[in-house]
Amino acid sequence: MNTETFRIFCDVVYYQSFSRGAEANNISQSAATQSIHRLERQLGVQLVNRSKRPFMLTREGKICYEGFREILETFDSIISRVQSPRNAEGSMIRVAAIYSAGLYDMGKCMREFIKECPKTKVRLEFLHPDKVYNAVLNAETDFGLVSYPVATPELSVIPIRSEEMVVVTPPDHPLAKERNLSIRQLKGVDFVAFDRDLPIRRETDKFLRQNNVQVNVVTEFDNIETIKQAVEVGLGVSILPEPTVADDALRERFAIASLSSANFTRPIGVIYKRRKTFSAAMTRFIEMLGGQFA
Repeated sequence: MNTETFRIFCDVVYYQSFSRGAEANNISQSAATQSIHRLERQLGVQLVNRSKRPFMLTREGKICYEGFREILETFDSIISRVQSPRNAEGSMIRVAAIYSAGLYDMGKCMREFIKECPKTKVRLEFLHPDKVYNAVLNAETDFGLVSYPVATPELSVIPIRSEEMVVVTPPDHPLAKERNLSIRQLKGVDFVAFDRDLPIRRETDKFLRQNNVQVNVVTEFDNIETIKQAVEVGLGVSILPEPTVADDALRERFAIASLSSANFTRPIGVIYKRRKTFSAAMTRFIEMLGGQFA
């Protein structure tokens, strides 16, 4: 048994796919399957129940998955601490991000980091906010990028920036010509909202309540792109982070207006597991991320 075998097993489990786990390790699916078969023979137990789709871990498989992740986290931390980001051949940074933060701000950061640290790979995944937290807590990712980050006894937060929340309206809406709106002008409007289980929805509802404004929620979605499409076709107005709509407004997909006399922002931050040791490459990536978001 070696760390390569542990990594293949953990990636197959993480992706719930032999093919994707193999791809993450630059090997064939057959090689990944054989590697796990050898691991099961060495341990004398079955780790993966292949009779179900998607496959499921056995009790022993769950124990191994948790233990191997801890071993790999410690191993990767040690290797990273003795290697510079430029010379860390084959090192990996795993980042999980919510869609809205990752899609609009990660591209430039990724390009700059890869140029500076070409031997360090970055695995970026876009996930639902709850899954970002779970991935960090379960050591399936090195850190997460989320909105309204929450520190807990197990998680620490690095604040990155605050985004102005703006009103987004269809081009032909009565409020479309306004560049600054009072929150009270939204009373009774048809409103396209986020799903109720998302932090941004809870904060938006709280903001409206504090200003004694009731809107008519006509539909709810779990991502910004779908909300923008709904606004564009005239289903209603919405309140969204300005960086996520600035380019669309320039293309006249819809109109945006600032909220006058109101301080409503969306904080963005990095969450990571307490006591986690950051490698030089991870530290540099977060520094670049901070510079991109500044």
